[in-house]
Amino acid sequence: MTDTLRGSLLMVLAMGAFALEDVIIKSVAAAMPTGQVLILFGLGGMAVFAGVARAQGSALWHPGFCTRPLIWRAVAEVSGRLFFTLAIVLAPLSLASAILQATPLVVTAGAVVFFGERVGWRRWLAIVAGFAGVMMILRPGMSGFEATSLLAVAGMLGFAGRDLATRAAPRTMSNAQLGLFGFAMLAIAGGIALAWTGGAVWPTGPQTLALCATVTIGVLAYMALTGAMRLGELSVVAPFRYTRLVFAMVLGVVVFQEQPDLMTLLGSAVVVGSGVFTLLRSKTPR
Repeated sequence: MTDTLRGSLLMVLAMGAFALEDVIIKSVAAAMPTGQVLILFGLGGMAVFAGVARAQGSALWHPGFCTRPLIWRAVAEVSGRLFFTLAIVLAPLSLASAILQATPLVVTAGAVVFFGERVGWRRWLAIVAGFAGVMMILRPGMSGFEATSLLAVAGMLGFAGRDLATRAAPRTMSNAQLGLFGFAMLAIAGGIALAWTGGAVWPTGPQTLALCATVTIGVLAYMALTGAMRLGELSVVAPFRYTRLVFAMVLGVVVFQEQPDLMTLLGSAVVVGSGVFTLLRSKTPR
């Protein structure tokens, strides 16, 4: 098995795990405040990555946590996690996941603005087409518009900001340290949400098991994603990110009886197609 094939399989595994993580969070949040779910999820992930960091001989605290890129990453991570979690709880999972697929397009546009990268006219057309696909999904002013879908847009913008800030993070930071930092921001996002809504409850046995499963799946997904991005040709491996939408739509139909309409499916196809084209064209500015 080649590194590229191994990386592609790891990417598919990671996207399936992330979609399953969303399903469990959406299910648990039906009986528990969303903020509390995020806090418990974040603390669990922190504990796992703290253990990984110590096992690798890495310090739990890195001076890079206080640098400007990591501060911006923290703000973006908190907003992205908070708004996207609210989106998957309050909106259809398939709808929120479809909007999330525009993240690479926003990252590409942001790389031009913040890092001076060159993007040719073909990729600019793909970015514009991708945003048009998002508008097809949102349908503002039309009968199919769901206000809760704007939460997914806010979450997507937060994740794009996180990805851009991560590129500027100190290279001396290990993946375990970044994972620890990311899950800490998730717990902070949950604290903000819980402070606003209140209503914390003591988890039942099944809820505790579900949260433990979420932490396990989330950590495995993160590790699989990291492994995928380090194996093989990035231009081949990266487009498999979009399998998350397929997993999310199937799980949304099976678990929550969602029925994405034709406009949502068409908009999703436009967003995914634009993103794949942008990734495949990333090696050339023309």
